[in-house]
Amino acid sequence: MRKSLLALLLVAVGGIAHAAVQLKDDHPEQYTVVKGDTLWDISGRFLREPWKWPELWHANPQIENPHLIYPGDNLSLVYIDGQPRLTLNRGTSRGTIKLSPTVRTTPMAEAIPTIPLEAINSFLLSNRIIDSAEQFEAAPYIVAGNAERVISGSGDRIYGRGAFEDGMPVYGIFRQGKTYFDPETQEFLGINADDVGTAEILDMEGDIATMMLTRVTQEARIGDRLFPSEERAVNSTFMPSEPEGEIKGVILDVPRGVTQIGQFDVVTLNKGARDGIKDGNVLAVYKTGETVRDRVTGENVKIPDERAGLLMVFRTYEKLSYGLVLQATRSLAVQDKVRNP
Repeated sequence: MRKSLLALLLVAVGGIAHAAVQLKDDHPEQYTVVKGDTLWDISGRFLREPWKWPELWHANPQIENPHLIYPGDNLSLVYIDGQPRLTLNRGTSRGTIKLSPTVRTTPMAEAIPTIPLEAINSFLLSNRIIDSAEQFEAAPYIVAGNAERVISGSGDRIYGRGAFEDGMPVYGIFRQGKTYFDPETQEFLGINADDVGTAEILDMEGDIATMMLTRVTQEARIGDRLFPSEERAVNSTFMPSEPEGEIKGVILDVPRGVTQIGQFDVVTLNKGARDGIKDGNVLAVYKTGETVRDRVTGENVKIPDERAGLLMVFRTYEKLSYGLVLQATRSLAVQDKVRNP
C-alpha cells in the first residue's frame, strides 16, 4: 500500500513538472533558424506560453553567451529526465556545440533578437524618461540662436549654457513633455522628454558651448534642454520571462500619440526597476470591465476585466518602463491593466 502511494506521488509530481512547460500540439521536433526570426516567434512555435522559453531552453553554461541563437542554427526538441528541452546545434558549417569553452566569430549583431527591433529602433531615438523635475531643470539648455534667432533648424549654429560633461561632444535636444503620476497614489513617476534633435559641440568657452544642429525633428527653441546620449542600447538578446514578483500596473501612455493600441505599439507602464520589472518580462494586458446598469435590479454592475493581449518590457527606468505589445486580441487603451501572465 505504501509502495503504491509512493508510486502515485511520483507520477503526480512528474505530471506537475511536465505541466510547467506546455508544448503546442503542432510543435516541430526540429527547427532551423532563419534570418528575420525573433526569439518570441521561435518560442511560439514550440510553447503555448512563449514567455516560458527559459524553462525549455537547455543552454551550455560553459560557452560564453550560450543563449544567443543565429540564422542557420538547428534547434532539436529532446527529453532530459522526462522533461522537454531544446538543444542547439550550430549546423554543418559550425559544428555541434561541445562541452568545452569556444570562441564565437559570428558578430553578436547577427544574433536573433528577442523582439522585432525595427518596431522600437525609431522610437528609442525619439523618447526618453527623465526621473525627476530637478534633473530636467539642472540640464544645460539652449541660451541663444545664431544672429539672435529664437528658433533654429538643421545646420544652424546655436549656443548652449550649463554644466557640459567632459568628453561628450554630442548632445540630444529635448523639450519637456508629459509628466507622469501614478493613477492611484498620485506619486510623481517621471517626465517624458520629447525629442527635438541632436547638436554637436564645436567650441567651449566657460559654461557656453558653441554647437551645430546636425539633426532636428522640429525647430529647436531657446530653453530646450541638452542631455548626453543614453549610454545603454536596447538589449536585443534577453530572454522572455515572467516577473519574479507580483505586478499590478496600468498602461499610462502611448508615446507615439495613438489612441487605439495594437500589435507592435510601444506603451509606457507605471512600474519600473524598483517594482522588480526587468528587460524581457512579459505581462498580460487586461481590458478594464465597464460598469453597466442592471435593468432588472437597477444596480450598477462592473463587468469582469478581460484578458486582451501580451506585452514585453524592453527598457526600464526607476519608476517607469517601456513595453512592446506582442499580441492583442482587441484594441487596447490607456488605463488598461497589466498583470503577471
